[in-house]
Amino acid sequence: MVVRLSKKDKEVALMGKLKQYGWKYLADRDAIFKNFEFNDFIEAFAWMTKVAIYAEKINHHPEWSNVYKNVEVLLTTHECGGLSDLDLKMAEKIEGFSA
Repeated sequence: MVVRLSKKDKEVALMGKLKQYGWKYLADRDAIFKNFEFNDFIEAFAWMTKVAIYAEKINHHPEWSNVYKNVEVLLTTHECGGLSDLDLKMAEKIEGFSA
């Protein structure tokens, strides 16, 4: 079972790497959000494919949308009704794919 992060754990995570990378906390969804911009559609789609393969491996899938070279990503864990360690793990991996 996935456990929702405590308020303190969220604050630590959001003040650290996630904020540095530009992730925003959405209190109304208890989620994190970031927009990624690429050079073109092909680059955006290739990146999404890498993320999708990883998401399938850990069975944790982002909410996202793609318009041309922009990909909006929202991470939250429906199983626990908010932000979990899986979301933080996914965000860090996503950043690795973006480097």
